[in-house]
Parts: sequence; structure tokens; C-alpha cells
Amino acid sequence: MSDGMERGGRTTDRPAFVLLEDGTWYGGTTRESVEPAFGEVVFTTNLTGYQETFTDPSYLGQIVVMTAPMIGNYGIAPEDMESGAPQVSGIVVRELSRVPSNWRSTKSLAAWLGESGIPIIEGVDTRRLTRHIRERGAMRGVIAEGREPSSELIARLKASPSMDGLDLASRATVSAPYSEGEGPHVVAYDFGMKRNIVSMLVQTGCRVTVVPAETPAADVARLQPDGLFLSNGPGDPAAVGYALANIRAIADSGVPTFGICLGHQLLGLAYGGKTAKMAYGHRGGNHPVRDLRSGHVLITTQNHGFSVVGDATGVPGAPELEVTHLNLNDGSVEGIRHRSLPVFAVQYHPEAAPGPHDAYPHFAEFLRSVRQRRGAPAGPAEPRNRPTP
Repeated sequence: MSDGMERGGRTTDRPAFVLLEDGTWYGGTTRESVEPAFGEVVFTTNLTGYQETFTDPSYLGQIVVMTAPMIGNYGIAPEDMESGAPQVSGIVVRELSRVPSNWRSTKSLAAWLGESGIPIIEGVDTRRLTRHIRERGAMRGVIAEGREPSSELIARLKASPSMDGLDLASRATVSAPYSEGEGPHVVAYDFGMKRNIVSMLVQTGCRVTVVPAETPAADVARLQPDGLFLSNGPGDPAAVGYALANIRAIADSGVPTFGICLGHQLLGLAYGGKTAKMAYGHRGGNHPVRDLRSGHVLITTQNHGFSVVGDATGVPGAPELEVTHLNLNDGSVEGIRHRSLPVFAVQYHPEAAPGPHDAYPHFAEFLRSVRQRRGAPAGPAEPRNRPTP
């Protein structure tokens, strides 16, 4: 129910709205008093996995519109976190479940968000809002309490930062290196890395050392990596220029390299390509991608607002790269590979398991290259435990 009533008849819901920078706004309610929360307003088509979405560092600085009609019905489970806390700026839903039902749940979604001061507005016509974003593109917005926007709030929104040119990887990265697991040594650049990616690499039998985004290539070389991983992350990839020379130096030395999402974009930039902001991006667990080598279609999870510029013929400005995967909805580049080095990347998230495991073989391919470099048998790199979708 979203009628704003608790037991005893006490009214708890407060009028609120989400305002977009083009002046459009959508009314709703919030259960707690909130301060205005600014961010890029985007939508995701995921039906489940809201906790993973809200804790994914790739959503840093964004207000997420959930297209599923009810959110929060299975509560919050600590083991499903992709980072230590919610990363989103705010959340927009049609209906927020008041009574979660799940034996793993420790608290409700509303209570968990309240502890972190993340506003969630409900009662919004999310179908209409999503259609507006699809037609006009993702744009800045604000969640605020009240019955309608004020001129002061409109001015604050117009003055808020745009995602274009914004380096958020330096905010999302770790502050110091750490290691997990045993086996061939993979150094992972953390640009906003999901926990599940580290778990997947460890489960395949690797020792993973996670390093901050700005770690110099010479420092990585001293760690003697058998492989290099480039993580997902938020913001504009073109603003993460400090990482490009480091990536190129390590990859050119022959270290097997695998990138996901932002890591895919940075790899494209490092070899001379360009990236561009998409109209409204790809976010959700149902995006079809064609493998150009095999012709197979993968159902993938995605979360990105920028893409590598190119098509099936290649990446302009990056002759050393070939395009390996394309999105079947809009033809955008979803995978690239170096023509002579053991270096490749994909735009989607193979660790998120939407297919449920359509894209998982990318990890096995990477680990085979890592083991070959180390001189170990290049047998199948299968996880000891399948990842949790």
C-alpha cells in the first residue's frame, strides 16, 4: 500500500516530486523528510536485484528510476551488497513494499536507505517518466520534498554538475590496495569495482590485488601480475585520462588484460578510440548482444551511459582493436579485442548472470590467458561456486 497510513491512522507520507532539468516534474510521496538530492536521472529495466543496483558504484551520482511496479518486496540481505553502502543519489518507484518477505532479509529497503540518508520517492508514474527519458534522454534531476518546485530549487538544479566530463572513478575507487585469494596473480584497477567481480576472480582460482584507479604502471609492474583486470565504474570515461597511459603500458608488455564496462571504454580510449554519451544508456538485465565471431546472442546485464564509438568494421582511431560484440537493439559496440595481444573487454557485466550464465565464459577465457603466461596448465577456469545472480 502507498496510502500514507500506518497502524493507528498516523499519516506518514509527505508530498514530494522529482524535477528534471527540462522543467518536467512528477509528483509522489516520501515517508521521511528529505533534503534535495541531485543527480543524473536514469532508468533500469531490472525486475529484481534492486539491492545490487543501489550498491553498484557505477550508479554513483545518479537518481535511478525503477521500471518494475513494486520494489522492496524481498527486503535487504547483507550478503548481496556490491559495495559497503548505497551509491545512488536517490530512487524513484511506483510502489514501495511496506512488508518485505524473505528469510534472508534483515531489514526493509526503506529502513536501509533511511540509515544512509538516501531518499526514495514513491507513487510516481514511472512508466510516464521512463518514456520521457527515452524520448528526451537522461538528464540532471532532483528529488525534493514539497508539492511543486520552487524557483530557487530550479536554479540549484541548473547549477548542479553534469555527467559529461565528470570523473567519478577517483571517488569510487579504493583508498589503498588489498588482496584476496590464491593462485595466478591478477591486479585489478578499481574504478568503482563491484564486489561480485572480485569474488568471481577468486572463485576461478586467482589471487586478486585490487589497486586504486591512479596507481602508476610501474607500481603495478612491481607486483608482477600474471593478468590485469579493468573494472566497471561511474562517470565519463574521457575524464579518466590519467588511467590511459598506465593501461597501455601494462597491456603492451604482454600482460593478459580483461576489462568490463568502464574498463572496456578505457581500453578503447587507451588504444586511440573515442567514447560518446548515449541518449539514455543501457541499464537492466535483458540486453541482447551478438558475438560477431560465433553469431551467438547473449542476454546481458548492462549499466552504462557512455559507449565506445565504432561499428562492426572497427573502432575509428584504434586500428589495433577489432570489434567482437554489438548490441542488437541499437548497434552500439559491446566488445573489443586487440588484434595481436591477449587483451579484450566487454561493455556488459558477465558477473551479473542474467542469462543466467550466457557471458560467464569471458572469465574462463581471461584465466586461460593468465595461466598460459604463468606457465601453468590452461585448463578450464570454472568457479568453485556459481555466482549468485
